[in-house]
Amino acid sequence: MEEMEALRVTACTRCPDLVECRSRIVNGTGPDDADVVFVGEGPGAQEDSEGEPFVGRSGSVLDDALRTVGIDREAVRITNCVRCRPPENRDPTGMELENCREYLEREIELLDPEVIVTLGKVPSEHLLDRSVAVTKEAGSVEDVRIDGTLRRVLICVHPAATLYDRSQETTFEQALERAADLADLDETSGGQTRLDGF
Repeated sequence: MEEMEALRVTACTRCPDLVECRSRIVNGTGPDDADVVFVGEGPGAQEDSEGEPFVGRSGSVLDDALRTVGIDREAVRITNCVRCRPPENRDPTGMELENCREYLEREIELLDPEVIVTLGKVPSEHLLDRSVAVTKEAGSVEDVRIDGTLRRVLICVHPAATLYDRSQETTFEQALERAADLADLDETSGGQTRLDGF
């Protein structure tokens, strides 16, 4: 059984391992007209428990970095490639990514964002359909056809990378700054506010 209402998947049984492991489907959060969409890999234990993406330690890192570059988290959409927690927080399989791809593409289509920011290797490779050296390519932008529409995709390191390698903090923040510039997030952008300029 699969069902999607607007931006939310309300029922899905496509991936038996994930259905068995999850406590809930974790949908994206943020406005339905966000100019910036962050795409992570999949929910972890805390996200599965709370029902929102990026609410654990990585979420705190993301929140702090967004504040640093002047972006209000409430002004952006945050979602994942897969909406159910993989067992033991393993990477989603290729089949699981493909099973959930339709939902992600539908969400992106409805949002029609200015830029999609991929947080880490899995979402970068999933959306770009190629091998990605994330730390080397962070901050670079590619035009990619997603569900028939050309979209700007900005490669970014995963927030957790900054916890293990402090040198990645600058790389992470610079990518977020570029996303803000591409989406023109400022006080004139329809309620989506920047806290400062560049």
